[in-house]
Order: sequence, then structure tokens, then C-alpha cells
Amino acid sequence: MIWLGDRNEDDFYRVGDTPPTASASGYEPLPAPLPADADDRSGLEPTQPSAQAEPAPSEGELPHLVETAPPLPPPAVPTEAPEPPVGALVQPRPIAGSTPAPRYPRRALRRGDSGTVLVRAQIGPDGVPTSVDVAQGSGSRDLDRAAVDAVERWRFHPATQGGQPTVGTVVVPISFEPSR
Repeated sequence: MIWLGDRNEDDFYRVGDTPPTASASGYEPLPAPLPADADDRSGLEPTQPSAQAEPAPSEGELPHLVETAPPLPPPAVPTEAPEPPVGALVQPRPIAGSTPAPRYPRRALRRGDSGTVLVRAQIGPDGVPTSVDVAQGSGSRDLDRAAVDAVERWRFHPATQGGQPTVGTVVVPISFEPSR
């Protein structure tokens, strides 16, 4: 049972009973649609004037959608750096994701050694280091050696001159700070 309105016993709606509002028809049915004329219009005038009507397709011709082209977007502003002058030397750069971090040597970590090592690497035209050495040490041979070992595994965008890959040199700082 479901209560309707005030809680009188006559206001109950029981499942299976006809609801009290359904017994009296207080509505008028909708009018029947008008028959369509030859142009497939219902005979009613449109409430808004339509754009120029297209001619009906001839027999055998399929209807098609006609759209106007969207306006052209404004010219794009270049987001990349301008090209270097022809013949200019562009230095090698590490490739993101191809630069594994150096391992902190256990002995240096136990001693609390920290510092920054400047590693000089000569990069071949294929982006692989051909020669790696310490340009400026950290004061710890263990940290210097770990930095050189790490940069030897790195891969680089090679140096270019005149748009052609060439041999180049890069100095990479590697910092060692023990986490506390």
C-alpha cells in the first residue's frame, strides 16, 4: 500500500487497483497529423522563414548534405626554436629517458661524500660517447668514477654543423647528495 495525501483509508492506493485519477478522463486527445502534400510538407506554414530551399533531387539522384567550409584558423605561431644559421655548430644534447642516473658508491655514501663532478664527453655522429673523462672532480675518486661510468651509458643527440651530424663535446654536471 502507498499513502496518497492525507492518511485516510480511502486515499490508499493498492497494487492492482486502478488509481483514482485514471477513472476520469480530464484530457483531450491530440489532433491527428495532417497529411503530407507533394513536397513532403504537412501543410502547416513554418514559424520561421527558412533559408533558400534546395530543389528536390531528381529520380536516381541521392540526396546529399551541403555544408559550408568552416573559417580558416589564424596562422599558427611557431613554438620551436628558430633554426640556427646554416653552417652553425649545434652542440650535442642528452636524450631524455636515455640518461640513467649514476649509482652512489657505497663507500662514498658511508663516508658521507658529496659534491658535483663535471664530466666531459666527446660524442660521435651516432650520439654515442666516444671519450669520457673528468673535467672537474668532486674531491672523491669514488664519486668521479661513478659519474664517468654513468655518462658512458648515456645517449645523445649528436652535434650538427650545417644540418649534418658531427663529432662534438659536452660537459655534464653530475651531483651527488646523500639522502638523509
